[in-house]
Amino acid sequence: MKNPLKVSGLIKDFSGLRAVDGISFEIEGGEFVGLIGPNGCGKSTAFNCISGLLAPSNGQIVVFGEDATYLRPDQIQSMGITRTFQHTRLWREMTVIENLLVPPRQQFAPNPILSFLRPRSRPAERERVDKAYEILDSLEISHMAHNMSSELSGGQSKLVDIGRALMGEPQCLLLDEPVAGVAGPLAEKIFVNLRNLVSEQGMSVLVIEHNMDFILRTGVDKIIVMDHGKILMLGTPEEVMASRAVTEAYLGVTEVQAV
Repeated sequence: MKNPLKVSGLIKDFSGLRAVDGISFEIEGGEFVGLIGPNGCGKSTAFNCISGLLAPSNGQIVVFGEDATYLRPDQIQSMGITRTFQHTRLWREMTVIENLLVPPRQQFAPNPILSFLRPRSRPAERERVDKAYEILDSLEISHMAHNMSSELSGGQSKLVDIGRALMGEPQCLLLDEPVAGVAGPLAEKIFVNLRNLVSEQGMSVLVIEHNMDFILRTGVDKIIVMDHGKILMLGTPEEVMASRAVTEAYLGVTEVQAV
């Protein structure tokens, strides 16, 4: 199988501002990758181009061997890539389990009227419900299945958002700061669950994280470091931690404390 994502020479300009400046990288199957850099370095803009929310100014985005550079978000999602956003937007008037049951595609039978009259008459409906509970269980929040989304904490909302993304059966998951504003223990738990998804299911995960110290100790396979729209370095956590260029550009210091 071809690698889930290949980005080549990606550029995004906003009038006179170049937010992403010719970045290139590749995500392999079953790989957990961190994308880090200071605020304003172009991480989220790159995500928006990859997921189809923004049209690149130049460059190419290839998803599982197919050119996806100028496709719509729904077309890219149908190819196997799903993303989340830094600020979660759950349907607050729905329960947790209901939030997970909305995203799956092809939920109607050949006769949609029968689907409405007998919504649980087909095995596929029960399979979706079972899958939703399995995902909640894997994220260790199945006990919240019938809580209203409006009752959740910020960290719990992040987990539900990840669960909602997983219901689309992505082969590559893009997460934009999934632990932003989340307390330390729960943030660690979220990354442990992500590591398990990669190790046990072979899913590829690309995650934006602002905190360099945190990402260095969360079990990612490699790290992409961005600065001023460019890729400053791509390497293992150990290589990134040992890089003087990264510590000077990203942290503004000459040493990184061991983690």
